Amino acid sequence: MAELFQFELVSPERLLLSEAVSGVVVPGTDGDFGVYKSHAAAMSTIRPGVVTVEHADGHERKLYIIGGFADVNSKGLTILAEKATDVADIKAEDIAEQIHHAKEDFADAKDDDQRIAASTKLDDLKNIQAALASL
Repeated sequence: MAELFQFELVSPERLLLSEAVSGVVVPGTDGDFGVYKSHAAAMSTIRPGVVTVEHADGHERKLYIIGGFADVNSKGLTILAEKATDVADIKAEDIAEQIHHAKEDFADAKDDDQRIAASTKLDDLKNIQAALASL
């Protein structure tokens, strides 16, 4: 049985997860990396992607996060995410519809600020769609 360590996933809205786990795969800016008990101390920025949490009983939970930081220390792993959503709660057809609306918003934008906001939202949605497709 794998050794457990403390993992916390925090977003600006709330503490999403705080429990002992056997492993976590993090989408770091320079590539995915796994964290297990006694991992060396590290800090990394996170790109939009899927965090895979490996529980002691063998099941996995996947969460889509948009940016943030991962801090590995002697106490465990803490991820401070800009936004996090359980992958089980994301529906591909909803994302496709939101992409359609974001494209319309971009086309209808009346100034640079509106175009930038629509473009950012569209990029985020396309990242979610790509992450779901890779699961």
